[in-house]
Amino acid sequence: MSDDVELELAADFVGVPDEFQRLWVPHRMVYIEAGPEPHVADCPFCYAPTRPDEKTLIVHRGKTAYALLNLFPYNSGHLLVCPYRHIAMYDEATEEEVAEIGSITQTAMRVLRDVARCDGFNLGMNQGAIAGAGVGGHLHQHIVPRWGGDANFLPIIAKTKALPQLLGEMRDTIALGWPKD
Repeated sequence: MSDDVELELAADFVGVPDEFQRLWVPHRMVYIEAGPEPHVADCPFCYAPTRPDEKTLIVHRGKTAYALLNLFPYNSGHLLVCPYRHIAMYDEATEEEVAEIGSITQTAMRVLRDVARCDGFNLGMNQGAIAGAGVGGHLHQHIVPRWGGDANFLPIIAKTKALPQLLGEMRDTIALGWPKD
């Protein structure tokens, strides 16, 4: 290479607009890393607790239930609270599971208010596939943090949700903010 040729580094072009629209979804790497065999788990909420917290985005483990980040969040910090037991409906949960799901939910709200400075929450359980549960066979409660002005027309018009923080970074932030037992 001649001395008068100046190389341009790719890093110099980060954020330079072009004609491509990009949607960065690093959580989808699990499918690429699985190789030619598809990533199959009978139940993602039974599988998650068998793996390291950082790999499955678990932020807290309790005695009968745990909390983890949603892989397909509505907002940054969107958590799910799940019992370890594979049950589908809330009325199948034991009193101990109901109490711990409630306690984890309250703690998650406090932690999210502290680390993410959210203004409110949407809480909910979709019971069964017919009611909109993506994983209808395993009970889980959604905790979706909300901020003033977090709703816009991007999801409606472009069917795209802008998330300002990577899932792994958000997991670390929430896990570090969780009170030590």
